[in-house]
Amino acid sequence: MPAATSTRKLHGRAFFESIGSPRLILAPMVDQSEFAWRMLSRSFMTPETSKDLLAYTPMFHARMFTDTPKYRESHFQPIRAPLPSPSDAYQNAQYEPSHLYLDGNPQVDRPLFVQFCANEPNELLEAARHVQRFCDAVDLNLGCPQGIAKRGHYGAFLQEDWDTIYNLINRLHLELDIPVTAKMRILETKERTLEYARMILSAGASIITVHGRQREQKGHNTGLADWTVLRYLRENLPSETVLFANGNILRHEDIAKCLEATGVDGVMSAEGNLYDPSIFGEAPPIGQEGREYWRSKDGKGGYRMDATLRRYMDIVHKYVLGQDPPPRRPLFVPGDPVDEPASKNTTVQSGPQKRPLEHDELGPVPTKKQKRSKAEKQEKCTSPNLCSMQAHLFHMLRPLVSKHTNIRDALARCRSGDMAVFENILTMVEEAVKSGLIDYERMTPDEREALMPEAPPEDLTKDPGSLATVAMCKRPWWVCQPYVRPLPREAME
Repeated sequence: MPAATSTRKLHGRAFFESIGSPRLILAPMVDQSEFAWRMLSRSFMTPETSKDLLAYTPMFHARMFTDTPKYRESHFQPIRAPLPSPSDAYQNAQYEPSHLYLDGNPQVDRPLFVQFCANEPNELLEAARHVQRFCDAVDLNLGCPQGIAKRGHYGAFLQEDWDTIYNLINRLHLELDIPVTAKMRILETKERTLEYARMILSAGASIITVHGRQREQKGHNTGLADWTVLRYLRENLPSETVLFANGNILRHEDIAKCLEATGVDGVMSAEGNLYDPSIFGEAPPIGQEGREYWRSKDGKGGYRMDATLRRYMDIVHKYVLGQDPPPRRPLFVPGDPVDEPASKNTTVQSGPQKRPLEHDELGPVPTKKQKRSKAEKQEKCTSPNLCSMQAHLFHMLRPLVSKHTNIRDALARCRSGDMAVFENILTMVEEAVKSGLIDYERMTPDEREALMPEAPPEDLTKDPGSLATVAMCKRPWWVCQPYVRPLPREAME
């Protein structure tokens, strides 16, 4: 296959530099990297560092995106009106700033790559033409290892079909107005992985993201990403190749470690970001924590869950719903007057008023899926930003709802788009965090120490095991923190 060339647009490192050479990358995640979540992740960056974060949309199915207007409208909302079908380059060029809505809005959501899965070049090209006006590049998913990708013959299940991959990328490289990139997994050997990466680059990919796990590494068999393969690629691919790394990013500190270990241009986080959306941002200086960031007596800490959830809710109100957020009281910090004793009671908000609500008043927790009325079915939420909220909260609040099961039960009953109910969840979380902060102030030094992370082992070349990693990553339950998966041998045990 001869190398493809194109002079119609910036390519490779020139393109990468034109979007600010971002070192931090928010991964494409199915139904989880939508606009509101990208905005939340970007909100922890300073104005000076905002362009250092590149975000990807969720993975979209190219054929469905092209053939099904409802699918397209319920997943990608760059303008307030439906996108024209078929794609119309002239009309797309006529949009004024007042027409722009959420996805790819140059005021708030750039740089942005849109990712598709596909196995047919024409379908991928048509899907890409729908979005090229509203993003900086189109990415081809070659990494999805799930069963649905195997059945649909896309994602990581294309990696034996190099001709198809070449044709998919090359078609976009030659006929799309913006660059094409690709996200791949490592193969069975580093040498074979290098051949694979060279083929993808020869097809015209401007950037390749390499997930340092093989296709079989998923679920209980996820294991660790192999950074040594990424270092091998860095040392053996041309120096002008733009390379991103994906895998093993649990905390902000891991980003610098990955950059040093692999020599890549940027580091991508997926699951680490879902559990801690502040993962890309720097901690505020000591003494400038305000009410959002909690720091212990020894200087360790993180963003509070109530503060992060409040940011998220305010973003949904402002951008997705186009309305002002409800009036909010300042978040509690130790030293504030305690109006009423913190308790295990939950609270519920009805309009601007709040009242304590006993757990029994919430009603029984459903033990099986409840039938919905015809009216409820007709009012089904279709906004990708509203439909993703419940899943995001279960990820982000995982340590908190493990302790406060009443909040977990209330969250389980939330309906997509019911903002009043999610406001109730926020109120409950604020009360839970308040109680945790009050309890912390009353703890002994030894009790406080037990809540904080342990020192990392001296030999960082050896895998400490997931239990030791949990000990190094843990934070108090009211602080956003990573979720550590058991290693395969531990899961089997």
